[in-house]
Amino acid sequence: MPFQTPSLRIGVSARIYYPAAPVLDLGGVWTTTLHYLEQSVAQLLMRSGALPLMIPAVDAQSVVQRVDLHLGHYARELDGLVLQGGNDVAPSCYGENPLKPDWAGDRVRDRYEMELVNAFVEAGKPVFGICRGLQLINVNFGGTLYQDIATQRPDALAHRNPAHYERNLHALRIEPGTRLAALYGDGPPSGLINSIHHQGIKELAPSFVVEARCPDDGIIEAIRHQGPTYVAAVQWHPEFHPPGSAEHFDDGPMLSDFLAACRRAKTR
Repeated sequence: MPFQTPSLRIGVSARIYYPAAPVLDLGGVWTTTLHYLEQSVAQLLMRSGALPLMIPAVDAQSVVQRVDLHLGHYARELDGLVLQGGNDVAPSCYGENPLKPDWAGDRVRDRYEMELVNAFVEAGKPVFGICRGLQLINVNFGGTLYQDIATQRPDALAHRNPAHYERNLHALRIEPGTRLAALYGDGPPSGLINSIHHQGIKELAPSFVVEARCPDDGIIEAIRHQGPTYVAAVQWHPEFHPPGSAEHFDDGPMLSDFLAACRRAKTR
């Protein structure tokens, strides 16, 4: 789809790479903290006719401090927000201790993205979350997570398979009467979704509704806020679904709906 006029400018939260003691001393850029936008997410938005712009994060070690960078400025100037996937949400955000050290999460990114979500909601700008983005949104509004589905829901489907990564697929069940159902019509959706996560929603945040689940185990796959501002999220990665694939779920109507909400917010 070509860029539309006026262009939609969609902010994307930054993924964060932290330098650690590497197995190989690569030096150079790998010794610094990196904020980055995954190429597939940028291309997903560009294919839909929008201009993606990454929003930088700040922490205690940054030259620019939080008092210097008001995320509300981004919310005022941009037309919508997409939260990328990435590291675990810290259990401390929802009142728990990590069950394993590996599941401690990224508290710096959590604080930054929560500020972003709240700033865009306050500005009346739409928000869309992908994978970690769904989990972060749920926690931000008062929900909780399974720190590890395999540990806490041993009856569940394998929602992450490192050997297959984005080729780990399963079916989707859209809940009747939801906005997602209105976009896709009655009956089961055609195509499978990818599954690349080991965390998932345990307790749904107040004022949210479940829009889709995994039919095999009931794990929540899509949610939507019932407030006046558009806030929706999915557990899968639309950016990894090949365009036009008959095997994969067609994310087009869902993404078009989000961008239409962004355009309405822009023209208000």
